[in-house]
Amino acid sequence: MGTFSDYFGAVSDPRAGNARHDLLELMFVALAAVLCGAEDCTDMAEFAEAKLGVLREVVKLAHGPPSHDTFSRVFRLLQPEPFEAAFAKFTAAFAGALRGVVAIDGKALRGAYDRGRKATPLHLVNVWAAEARLVIGQRLAPGRNEVLGAQQALALLRLDGCIVTADALHCRADTAQAILDAGADYALALKANHPKLLAKAQALIEAADPATEAINGPTKAHDRVEGRTAIVVAAQGMDFPGLAAVARVETYRKSAGEPEPVIVRWYLLSTQLSAERMLAVARTHWTIENQLHWVLDVAFDEDRVRSRKDNAPQNLALIRKLALNIIRQHPAKGSIKTKIKRAGWDDAFLFSMLGHMR
Repeated sequence: MGTFSDYFGAVSDPRAGNARHDLLELMFVALAAVLCGAEDCTDMAEFAEAKLGVLREVVKLAHGPPSHDTFSRVFRLLQPEPFEAAFAKFTAAFAGALRGVVAIDGKALRGAYDRGRKATPLHLVNVWAAEARLVIGQRLAPGRNEVLGAQQALALLRLDGCIVTADALHCRADTAQAILDAGADYALALKANHPKLLAKAQALIEAADPATEAINGPTKAHDRVEGRTAIVVAAQGMDFPGLAAVARVETYRKSAGEPEPVIVRWYLLSTQLSAERMLAVARTHWTIENQLHWVLDVAFDEDRVRSRKDNAPQNLALIRKLALNIIRQHPAKGSIKTKIKRAGWDDAFLFSMLGHMR
């Protein structure tokens, strides 16, 4: 547990000084439980009781297995901000030097709502290193303000050499500056909510040489034919922090013989990418949906988790992301679901995943 304690040991215990169970041990047991398929604090308590002898090979648990009330109380009271800061530092050390696309997007925890407020569940902003396939940051969207949540998440990170992508909600001067301050470049989607910038970008690209356009496809996948084109032009006469270029990416699809309308997306870039690289960046952004958000819902059943009191939803979401990172980086073959089941069945495999955190 050495590396785990190096990063998470500084997180303050919110309980009274006479608490029986050590905070770091509780977080470690919770992580091990989630690696084995636990979905809530009751599952964590059952896991701790069933695996007490095995867990004591790593942690003392001098007062026996913690109860579900203990887990619940700790995660409700634990301040998320220092926990998330420790997670960001741990992941940075775990991943090494990051390169490539870092995607930012919000995700609602659909089960984490107060009674009578089903339409407004807790909303988190996730930061995803696409090539490394790691979650590197999480922040609450305060008052469902995803922009502010993203800026606070960026403030915890160093992203030198990366390209940060985000949808049009984040195409703002202050967010662009926050990305630049983190050491990264940006590729921000541009829509009609910035009509003047959009008009200038469209005019620049319409005047560009079509021979500079990159074409990808058509290719056949998922019972449809699709292709993409991209063009990148140096930015001129546009007031936006660090702006170097504008881009257009067009996507066309044909499913069951019927062509779909062409989808046109516009981007602001802080670095002059080639058209081919722009195609790759635009497509890579969407891995945050199908390799992170979809996996959290399918493999960890996140949308149905009903933890909703105080800080528990935010803290437990971070535990799930930490578990996902460990599972993804473990060299054993098999799907995420398979690794979760194997960790529950095979103690040696569970310890090999926990040991892989070093």
